[in-house]
Amino acid sequence: MFVYNVKINGSTVFKYFFAFVVFIIICILGVVVFKIFNGATNHFEISSCKPQSEVSKISAANYTNVLKTVHENIDSYVGMKINFTGYVYRVLDLKENQFVLARDMIISSNFQSVVVGFLSELPNAKDFNDNTWVEVTGEITKGDYHGEIPILKIDEIKKVDKPSEEYVYPPDESYIPTDGIL
Repeated sequence: MFVYNVKINGSTVFKYFFAFVVFIIICILGVVVFKIFNGATNHFEISSCKPQSEVSKISAANYTNVLKTVHENIDSYVGMKINFTGYVYRVLDLKENQFVLARDMIISSNFQSVVVGFLSELPNAKDFNDNTWVEVTGEITKGDYHGEIPILKIDEIKKVDKPSEEYVYPPDESYIPTDGIL
């Protein structure tokens, strides 16, 4: 009969276990840091490769989300072409070639609304009367109107009938903007 006597040195086992755990933590942190920096690099490559000639169609459902995002990140959207429908709205201090391409945003349960929209520029803007519904395609630029704001330089415009979805709703908090992509 053979009897084996194995002496386990507790401090040595603890040292190996501790070294193993530290090694695993360092490996995990290395992978996380790599993914963070590699992900940031890929983001810039993707957004810089996005063709600026594409036109993003904006709907009534995402209108205020897009409007809010573009106002908060003007530089990311300069040069992007968009297409949407709204009505011509003017205030007294706009230039002759400007109007707001507007929608009415519902702000309360009893259908109170406010006017929201993109400040737009068009050489023949005076040819379009207030409250005329139009569909436009234009390029987002940066301009000044009581501060720095996005201005839509209109390339194409046509009169349309009032859409069935006349009203828009406030931006939802679940919307996650993506720089450069609408």
